[in-house]
Amino acid sequence: MMLRASTREFLQFLKLNRNASPHTVRAYDTDLTQFIDYVAAQQRIKASHVPVAALDADAVRGFLASQLARSVSRASSARRLAALRTLARYLVREGLLADDPTQLVGAPRKEQTLPQHLDLVQMERMLATPDLTVPSGRRDRAILELFYASGLRLSELVGLDIEDVNLVARVARVRGKGGKERLVPFNHSAVEALQALGQDARLVTPTPPLRRSARPGPHVRTRHAVFLNPRGGRLTSRSVDRIVRQAARAAGIPGSLSPHALRHTFATHLLQAGADLRVIQELLGHATLSTTQRYTHLDVSRLMEVYRESHPRARKS
Repeated sequence: MMLRASTREFLQFLKLNRNASPHTVRAYDTDLTQFIDYVAAQQRIKASHVPVAALDADAVRGFLASQLARSVSRASSARRLAALRTLARYLVREGLLADDPTQLVGAPRKEQTLPQHLDLVQMERMLATPDLTVPSGRRDRAILELFYASGLRLSELVGLDIEDVNLVARVARVRGKGGKERLVPFNHSAVEALQALGQDARLVTPTPPLRRSARPGPHVRTRHAVFLNPRGGRLTSRSVDRIVRQAARAAGIPGSLSPHALRHTFATHLLQAGADLRVIQELLGHATLSTTQRYTHLDVSRLMEVYRESHPRARKS
């Protein structure tokens, strides 16, 4: 059995049996393809001719070493090792490998990096950048407001449907990692931005009837995206990423700001205002509290301020 063919079956297993998102499947595909290409280059054979048995501890170690030599980050290397481990466990269950060779490979130690976030002044400047006199500007403003108001992931915002948004209750139903659903509240500013968007994107107006040939069955849920491109289709993750980066540049924010930084900003500002860490965990849809706890390391200045106000001898000085 060839490794590439087994990998394709594994990716289908992730998609159909594990309910993995398209983004996750693409990431696994990219990481595993890089490994197969590395082994093929080492053995001087075609990538399609790499056997399943080539997935051994030495090959995995060599692959990770090649990543390090190319200055790939430790986080990316750790993610690729995780993909190989998941594939190896699948191959063992399918009887294509006798045991899991990745158990003999240690994971690269992750760099301790703090997530990028904005302060309140920067966030306000960024929210003010879209041109509200044009439909695209109203859409962009709604995207930025909802990111900051709810802490949604990029994939969650792009996948949001009109039927998932309750403007009266100010809450949205989102599908997170692994297809898990959660309810996320948002604020009045986001409601106003979405109402302004509604005149352009059918958020508050009825949708035209479907053609008879395209009418869904009685049990099929009709889906209408909240955020649309100029052609009326669902806005892509790449387009939203570009919108966020353009708004950041227009606001004079240095560096290259990703949509994920707005999620970090949401969590950081809640924590600074005294929100409970477990509440933030629930709002963000984190599976474990350890993922949320990194926000406790963000604001050193706030930490020092609380220390000075609270410690008796610090107050004296």
